[in-house]
Amino acid sequence: MKVVVMVKRVADPNVNIRVKEDGSGVDLENVKMAINPFCEIAVEEAIQLKDKGQAKEVVAVSVGGKDSEDQLRTALAVGADRGILVEAERDLEPLAVSKLIAKVLEEENPDLVILGKQAIDSENSQVGQMVAALMGFSQGTFASELTLKDGEVEVTREVDSGLQTLSLKLPAIITADLRLNEPRYASLPNIMKAKRKPITTVSAEDMSVDITPRIQTLQVEAPTDRKAGKILSSVKELVEKLRTHEELI
Repeated sequence: MKVVVMVKRVADPNVNIRVKEDGSGVDLENVKMAINPFCEIAVEEAIQLKDKGQAKEVVAVSVGGKDSEDQLRTALAVGADRGILVEAERDLEPLAVSKLIAKVLEEENPDLVILGKQAIDSENSQVGQMVAALMGFSQGTFASELTLKDGEVEVTREVDSGLQTLSLKLPAIITADLRLNEPRYASLPNIMKAKRKPITTVSAEDMSVDITPRIQTLQVEAPTDRKAGKILSSVKELVEKLRTHEELI
């Protein structure tokens, strides 16, 4: 079984993000970058399938700039076998990314594709679903548990009413939720070995995919600072303020 796992380069979640002065976007100059946390979970799940002998090959794929190779190397260091970088010099919208991924999947012909359920920079949660539609694959989103069976994958996903379990025929697209697993750290020897693992680079411009922007960003603003709260002396006072719609902050 071949598993393809997606890796996205984002700003480190522990870094304070600043908006550019002209409001055109987020200032990433000299900002520490990392693998999207949900993508880390996706990579870990793919590696666990390999450790169990259920996957013979794990291919890490990233769509982004040349620097995204760093995040692919991290995926290789924790156990992925090889990497594919679809190089694009500008930010791409989810539909364009999905089309490029679909092109890669047509070439790779995987049995299972695992993505993070969303990226922490855009929070769109769209790519997995779009790729499934483009490829005609079964899909299980927001997975908190994954079990492979003969020609099928059983996915437990968290929904508002509790847990839902789906049985999907392969090939399938899975998007990983936080509780799917706990990502491992790469050891120093594996980091060194990852430098010798192959990464194939292809240009997005050469893939015969329409990546023309369809969305225009008008303004990006930082969230307003939250006002300090008020300490009330009793429940009665709280009820009175709620009844009169008086502001508590």
